[in-house]
Amino acid sequence: MELLILIIALALLFDFINGFHDAANSIATIVSTKVLTPFQAVVWAAFFNFVAFWIAKHIIGGFGIANTVSKTVYEAYITLPVILAGILAAIIWNLLTWWRGIPSSSSHTLIGGFAGAAIMAGGFTAIHTSVILKIAAFIFLAPLIGMAIALLFGLLVLYLCRRAHPHRAERWFRHLQLVSSALFSIGHGLNDSQKVMGIIAAALIAAHPLGLGLGIQSIDELPDWVAFACFTAISLGTMSGGWKIVQTMGTRITKVTPFEGVVAETAGAFTLYLTELLKIPVSTTHTITGAIIGVGATKRLSAVRWGVTKDLMVAWLLTIPVSALMAAGVYWIIK
Repeated sequence: MELLILIIALALLFDFINGFHDAANSIATIVSTKVLTPFQAVVWAAFFNFVAFWIAKHIIGGFGIANTVSKTVYEAYITLPVILAGILAAIIWNLLTWWRGIPSSSSHTLIGGFAGAAIMAGGFTAIHTSVILKIAAFIFLAPLIGMAIALLFGLLVLYLCRRAHPHRAERWFRHLQLVSSALFSIGHGLNDSQKVMGIIAAALIAAHPLGLGLGIQSIDELPDWVAFACFTAISLGTMSGGWKIVQTMGTRITKVTPFEGVVAETAGAFTLYLTELLKIPVSTTHTITGAIIGVGATKRLSAVRWGVTKDLMVAWLLTIPVSALMAAGVYWIIK
């Protein structure tokens, strides 16, 4: 029982870290354009992270992404030590990339850690390959979808506003950025909180054969307090902010104005809602980065700092394998 409680506590700690690590995704543009102060922005984002819980429960009527994450590893190989090793590796990688100011994917580090520990325990037959490959494919697809939507939406908005007075248009975009940031924060909450729910669900399923009181037989039996705790943890984490990553996302990729902020956040939000419908866990970091690149390209390709983008892509590609190796090492130590 003590090990199960420790895993749940660490999972919620990871969710909290995910909140301040990925807070930059939903507030970077609104801070860099000075529409809101940093404190106002994180409170704004945290509130809509929590709104996502009520949308998932009462409007969508389920937590499909959590179900996908819980099936990353075959049930026969899901044990409490495997889950513990995966979470510890994910926390270490998230803190390391946050310290270095690298907007890596909390989603992929969690999934990579879970899979790496399972492989160390039972070999490659332990992981559900088709699920892993589908998630890995969206390392490339999510930013590309965000980029394409942002580029097309940006060109459309520029065309519609071609006769607008520049100062009046900017004032409108500053107001609209509050809406677009809220939309993206809801998408962030819907996507990221459910990944930790999936890990906790896997732990509770693993605990069931051991006769522990909190054990469940399937994710359909997941108690409401798990969802509530996960969404609360990510909201509190978002309120603590992540200013190094805000600087990278909001200024280093391309210069962001209120127009770019509205387009990038709206495109990112639509991408996250699409993947929510598909029940595929994606990186909000990858999504908003692709959207920022897309809206930057509406001005000219040289407006995007491609050197920074290349460095980010290297970090994205390394996240799953590095997290998996770290988790394998942690599992070996635990055993």
